[in-house]
Amino acid sequence: MYSNRIWNEDCRSGLSRIEDGSVDLVVMDPPYSLDNEGGGAFGPGGRSYRSEIGTMSEGIDDALLDAVMSKMRAVNVYAWCNKSQLLQYLTYFDRRGCNVDLLSWHKTNPTPACGNKYLSDTEYLVFARDPGVKLYGSYETKRKFWVTPANVKDKKAYGHPTVKPLDIIETLVMNSSREGDVVLDPFMGSGTTAAACIRTGRRYLGFEIREDYYDVAMARIRSESQRADILSPMWMGDAVNIS
Repeated sequence: MYSNRIWNEDCRSGLSRIEDGSVDLVVMDPPYSLDNEGGGAFGPGGRSYRSEIGTMSEGIDDALLDAVMSKMRAVNVYAWCNKSQLLQYLTYFDRRGCNVDLLSWHKTNPTPACGNKYLSDTEYLVFARDPGVKLYGSYETKRKFWVTPANVKDKKAYGHPTVKPLDIIETLVMNSSREGDVVLDPFMGSGTTAAACIRTGRRYLGFEIREDYYDVAMARIRSESQRADILSPMWMGDAVNIS
């Protein structure tokens, strides 16, 4: 079985590489529109990213969700989305008999583009799991929402317009997996999920279709792996296997 690896390819074809029933947790952030018309919400390079989201702006299809779910021992997944995708996710996981929670990230400094609508200051996170799947963590880590400034620093550092805060992803990983578990991210982007796994002692797998983002993720993985090796050389194991 693969461990601590990402591939520069479309997850739709790449998922066949991963053994069914081998993944403990999925954290995914498929491309989606924040509906910031005229607001420049995607920053530098944002126009090309906006053109990429294509049909995914209204939700990834159920066939891809089925493919992702087939890789899990039991359904245990976090999926970032916008409001237009909520119905699809809620319907899909309800049909599978999952327990579902709705989490959210509220930004204190949203893009000042609203027009005839409310600000795009909230991103939604659907958490679905099969009955009996454990939720770890503590009183402090089990909040259902985060209120922070938008992570402009990370966007500049990694050149990705929708990178999520590392501390939030770390919290999700720690709450819903144990050390040594396998975490899959089918839309790896700048590598935030992989970085969170390295910092928390989990194994990661993922895909990123764009070569430039893949290169950023690989560089970030190398940096995090070196950092972890310095902090705890005995822990690293095969975490440097990123080829």
